[in-house]
Amino acid sequence: MDTPSETNADNECDSLNSENELFRDLGDVIEAIEEPLKKRDLCKKCCRPITVCWCPYLPLEPLNVKTAIHIFQHPFEEARSLKTAPMLYYGLGPKKCHIHVGKKFPINKYPELEQVISSPNTLLLFPGPNAVDIKDIEPRDGSVAYNLLLIDGTWTQAKGMYRHNEIFQNLRQVQLSETGVSEYVIRTQPTDGSLSTLETAAVTISILEGRPEIKEILVRPLKALCDFQLQCGAAKHHSKQYLIENGLYTKKLPKKFYKKQAKNLTCEDDS
Repeated sequence: MDTPSETNADNECDSLNSENELFRDLGDVIEAIEEPLKKRDLCKKCCRPITVCWCPYLPLEPLNVKTAIHIFQHPFEEARSLKTAPMLYYGLGPKKCHIHVGKKFPINKYPELEQVISSPNTLLLFPGPNAVDIKDIEPRDGSVAYNLLLIDGTWTQAKGMYRHNEIFQNLRQVQLSETGVSEYVIRTQPTDGSLSTLETAAVTISILEGRPEIKEILVRPLKALCDFQLQCGAAKHHSKQYLIENGLYTKKLPKKFYKKQAKNLTCEDDS
């Protein structure tokens, strides 16, 4: 006859064996799920499956430009799988695209930015009352090596980063006009004139250096990415502005939207 201690020991052994079998079964399931993923060869540059890699659409040789791009990227944007900043990084020549990831950029922690911030040829591309149209910046023939600073994130994230970083406050501020509709059709933009980080930089460089062909060359990987996603079942996105104006926006709009709309109508009536 088993003693109580022996019975408990046997029960513990049975329980442990059952748990081990369960873990082995779970391990087999996980291995079965991961096996097909391991077989999908990934591009070492863009980290996408080879079958939908956008690297073949990059310029044959990185573009030689005068403008240096500094992208200040929100951490949430850096984590996105369909981000466009890497396309810019690989499309431009060496040391022409710098990506800084974070929310705050105090100069004491980023001493390498001090020379960029203090340069008279540094421009912050961010809309606002003090921003001038990029087409009004002189010269625009590639004779000046500009530093172009971009804030990369959603509009809410970008505004927060702008407000909370002193390095952005005293820079020459510029903005784009007549941008056209974004090619980034697999992501919803705030307005019809909103562009991806890649497109924004491409348009600005082409204007500053007087080389309109730059935009088309740099945007090719983005077009390829969108084509791949649409072929795989992704939906084509319209801007939030388009959806609202055409009665297609299904989410609840904030009160400030209706206040702004009413203000615009009042201004039209007064004119």
